[in-house]
Amino acid sequence: MALSRFVFATTVLASTVFWLGTDASAQMPSPQLDETAASSMADESESLGTFKSIEVHGNQRVEVATVETYIGLRRNEPVTQNDLNDALKKLFATELFADASVHMSGDTLVVEVKENPVVNKIAFEGNDKFKDEELRKEIQLKPRGVYTLNKVNEDAERLTNLYHRSGRFQGVVTPKIIAREQNRVDVVFEIDEGAVTKIQGINFVGNQVYSDRQLRNQLQSEITHWYKFFTNNDAYDQDRVNFDKEKLRRFYVSHGYADFKVNSVVSEFSPEDNGFYLTFNIEEGPHYNFGGIKASSAFSDVDAEELKTVATTLEGEEYNANQIEESTEKMSDMLGDKGYAFAKVEPKLERNTDDHTISVTYSALEAPRVYVERINVTGNVRTEDEVLRREFRLSEGDPFSTSKLKRTEQRLKNLGYFDKVDVNTAPGSAPDRANIDVDVSEKSTGELSLGAGFSTLDGALFDIGLREDNFLGAGKKLSARAMIAQERQDYTFGYTEPYFLDREIAAGVDIFNTTQDFRTQSSFDRRTTGGRLRMGYALSENLDHSISYTLREDEVSNIRAGASRYIWAQEGQYSTSMLGHSLLYDTRDSKFDPSKGFFVRFTQEVAGLGGDAKYIRHEGKAGWFYSVMPQWILQVSGQAGNITGLGDDNVRINDRFFVGMQQVRGFADAGIGPRDLATRDALGGKSYYSGTVELGFPLPVDDDLGLRGAVFTDMGSLWDSDEVGTGLMDENALRLSAGAGLAWASPFGPIRLDFGFPIIKESYDDEQLVRFSFGTKF
Repeated sequence: MALSRFVFATTVLASTVFWLGTDASAQMPSPQLDETAASSMADESESLGTFKSIEVHGNQRVEVATVETYIGLRRNEPVTQNDLNDALKKLFATELFADASVHMSGDTLVVEVKENPVVNKIAFEGNDKFKDEELRKEIQLKPRGVYTLNKVNEDAERLTNLYHRSGRFQGVVTPKIIAREQNRVDVVFEIDEGAVTKIQGINFVGNQVYSDRQLRNQLQSEITHWYKFFTNNDAYDQDRVNFDKEKLRRFYVSHGYADFKVNSVVSEFSPEDNGFYLTFNIEEGPHYNFGGIKASSAFSDVDAEELKTVATTLEGEEYNANQIEESTEKMSDMLGDKGYAFAKVEPKLERNTDDHTISVTYSALEAPRVYVERINVTGNVRTEDEVLRREFRLSEGDPFSTSKLKRTEQRLKNLGYFDKVDVNTAPGSAPDRANIDVDVSEKSTGELSLGAGFSTLDGALFDIGLREDNFLGAGKKLSARAMIAQERQDYTFGYTEPYFLDREIAAGVDIFNTTQDFRTQSSFDRRTTGGRLRMGYALSENLDHSISYTLREDEVSNIRAGASRYIWAQEGQYSTSMLGHSLLYDTRDSKFDPSKGFFVRFTQEVAGLGGDAKYIRHEGKAGWFYSVMPQWILQVSGQAGNITGLGDDNVRINDRFFVGMQQVRGFADAGIGPRDLATRDALGGKSYYSGTVELGFPLPVDDDLGLRGAVFTDMGSLWDSDEVGTGLMDENALRLSAGAGLAWASPFGPIRLDFGFPIIKESYDDEQLVRFSFGTKF
């Protein structure tokens, strides 16, 4: 019987397929099937009657009234089967129920439900790479939320993907459900993290101009090696591979290969090596040079030739897409400085496949001259609006200027009050109006610190300080510090009002007391106590001037037995009344971490307005910074000074210059310059110069580690001690050193280690190959 039913069913199915495959109008024997379907549809839309009451069975947490709201059916109104089906769908859409049914029983609507469990708690087992808090951010299930099988499976997949993104492609996440009383469950994600899946090889197909090794150097992904424990770039990451495709493209189009493309990247997993092998299939295309370079301008006051002057693309040189972007940006900035905030410069490329050249035409499209309508500042909670607005180089109603806007952003960042400063331009109420939107994110500007550390200059040290750079949110600076070290004790207090009398004048006062054990270098202790009044103001956008008055008392004491007679002659106390001023021209992009620009500072001080000391001191310092490539910063800096006694007065030892490890690494503190050969005491000098060439660069480790390297060469000299006698070495001789350094922004504080090696030196100099400094705050 069963066999006959199977044969019958098979025959019916075959017949149906046959009839569906032929002309329906000629072969279809009857419309019986359509009539049945129509009848069924009509039945579902027919009224089943009305209901006067609702009964809900199986609910534990969900109230009857809530269920009635979900189903959306009303008493004493006709109900169809379609209505019941829709009500059932609505119940399941709430995700509160694992099962449900809705049907009519006389004049009663009966709703039977089985509620989904409630999540009691969520736990993770086996995780080490990610903390529980990090994993909870990835999942959608929450304690006291509704549990569904779909949600827990989706969360397991989310966690698995998280491990895959971190390079652990063998990671497995298995959800485990533990039933509790009162229809509650505990959800436990059992995690087998697996080992990090490393990149075992990177190969290229289609490259002819550049070798595999040259191309690997352009990628962020790296082949794993035993020594790559400071970076995770050797872990396979699909997002990183996609970024590498873009890096390859940028590399080629900046070296003349405008048609370059990555056809595919094949990632093959090797279970034996537990790693991936990447193969980039590329197409280099022909090499291009720049053809003609033209410009057109839709502005009557901007000549096309003027636009071309800022272009970095030159006819006949190798094609470089980066130079086109740079030229476009510079032209836009030029137009922005003339008030055309929304002007666009579009480069049009024309390829000549015969001579492999690409001609570029820069078109400056017409736009209205723009004026600043409004300046909106957001994000500042503690800092007063006025503190930000006084840094603006633009005011409401001014003609728009790109350079002034960039300078504004730079000044806001230089305040040091914010983690983030975003300055954007938005259209105003009319085509010739623009709004400037400034969004900042404040950071802590106050600091109560305890510190401990060591430096080769001061020895072991203890530091306690209170500093507030944005006092009362008004930009005022307040600081107090006590630093106690083996070789030095500093006590200082300072206050600065950045806008004195509501003018752009920074006025302040400093009080200080410094005692330094200088016995290792020159057989005496020196102490300085006093105060300083200062005031600074801007002469132009990049030129600042400051004046100061200092009154202090110096003392030379605790001279070691057997010290130089030149040191004994300095014993005692004397006072100094000094007036000084300083000029600073600064174009650096940042005061804190410059990557481009330069500065020049010139300082003069005159002592003799009362007090015992009478001299005039001149000192200059300059520095130039250049980004050779991203994060590779070349620094060239130098300084020089001279101090000359007025009248018959000699310059005392506390006022002389000392040159050593701070200026020329490889030499000890005060290790260069005039010296008493008999006692080896440094005597200081009245004239000096020093210079540094240093290249700082990132190390091949994760950026978050904060490690940077440097190579440098230092030079300098110090002479003219103002002393005369036998056994005195005082020559204007060049000293030169070279070395390398390592800087680490560690969680414990900044650490700097420099190795300097003297190349040119004098026999009486004191050397010190290592300069080390370490500090921490807690």
